[in-house]
Amino acid sequence: MKIAFNIFLILIIVFLGFMLYKSIQDPIEFNAEKTKRENAVIQRLMDVRSSQEIYRLIKGDFAKDFETLISVLQTARIPILKMVGDKDATDGVFSVDTTYVNAIDSINSLKIVLDSLPFIPYSGGKRFSITAENIEFQKTMVPVLEVSTVKKDFMGQFGDARYSMYDKSFNPKDVIKFGDLSKPSLAGNWE
Repeated sequence: MKIAFNIFLILIIVFLGFMLYKSIQDPIEFNAEKTKRENAVIQRLMDVRSSQEIYRLIKGDFAKDFETLISVLQTARIPILKMVGDKDATDGVFSVDTTYVNAIDSINSLKIVLDSLPFIPYSGGKRFSITAENIEFQKTMVPVLEVSTVKKDFMGQFGDARYSMYDKSFNPKDVIKFGDLSKPSLAGNWE
C-alpha cells in the first residue's frame, strides 16, 4: 500500500512539474511566434507598399488587384525626367529629357519577390485584401489604397482569443494594414 501511495505521489509531482513548465513555456512560445509572424507580415506589407508606389509612378494610380500589379511591374518601364538647362538663366529656357528604366530592375534591387506578394506569410495561401480607389480630397482627385489582413489569418494555432491572456494587447480580430481609403496616406498601422 505504501509503495502504491509513493508511486501515486511521484506521478502527481511529475504531472504538476509538467504543468508548471507548460505554464511558463506557453507565454514564451506565444510571444516569440507572434513577433516572428507579425514581422514577416509587416515586411510583406512593406514590399506591397513599395511595389504599389512604383506602380503609381508608372500608371498614376494604384493597382486594384495583385495580378495587375505584378503584370505591370514585370513588363513596364519607369520614366525618369531630367531637366536640362541653366536654372539661373534669365530666359528660363530648359528642356526635359526622359529616360526609362525597367520596373522589374527596381523591384529586384529592393529584393521583392513578385510571385509571393499577394500571399500572407504563415497563412497557408490566404491573400491580402486590397482596395484601390480615387477619391476627392481637398477638391482634388487623388488615388488611395488600403492593403490589410486580420491577425488570426497568419497566427495559426495562436490565432485563438485565449492567447490574449499572455498579451493583453493581442486580439486575433485586429487588422494589420497600410493605407487609408479616406485620405492619401500609405502609413502602416504598425508604425
